Amino acid sequence: MLGLRGKLRLETQRLFLRLPQHADYRQWSELRRQSSGFLTPWEPTWSDDHLTRRAFTNRVSWATRCHKTDSALPLFIFRRDDGLLVGAITLDNIRRGPAQAGTLGYWVGAAYTRQGYMREAIGAVVHHAFGAMDLSRIEAACLPENEASRGLLERSGFKYEGVAQSYLQINGRWRNHVLYANLRYDRRGRTDAGL
Repeated sequence: MLGLRGKLRLETQRLFLRLPQHADYRQWSELRRQSSGFLTPWEPTWSDDHLTRRAFTNRVSWATRCHKTDSALPLFIFRRDDGLLVGAITLDNIRRGPAQAGTLGYWVGAAYTRQGYMREAIGAVVHHAFGAMDLSRIEAACLPENEASRGLLERSGFKYEGVAQSYLQINGRWRNHVLYANLRYDRRGRTDAGL
């Protein structure tokens, strides 16, 4: 959906999602700093300049460029009632042509976990991806021991598909990931990870 001045804005009952802007730096850096202990076990190693304004400026430029070229949809997640940033969600690695697929990644600040915000955000992005973006498949991956993320994906309509060996470097080590997918026209029925 397009919001004010034709810019992308997705809305849910409690949230709005939009591309990052330069003015978001303070909220973003404070939330990431306050949540670092919560986030770093699940993410690639942060660079030394991860929380700097310069790195954030590069992030905003990347997000704008990716959205214009339809290669990714990086969105910040804000509460509607007070405008506070609670996390981010990105539909990345968008493949067109016969694939019509993308890969979902997300994070939420430690203070905003277990409140249903990310499930709302995932629902909005999936709806937008299958509708306005005409994608057919959305993939996601997480560490096998990340029970919270696995449960979130399953509650959001994603189904377990398998394990990818040495899928990503997380916190400095190559790690296996469990793979999930959500299909626009899903005829698979319920699947269980069995792990």
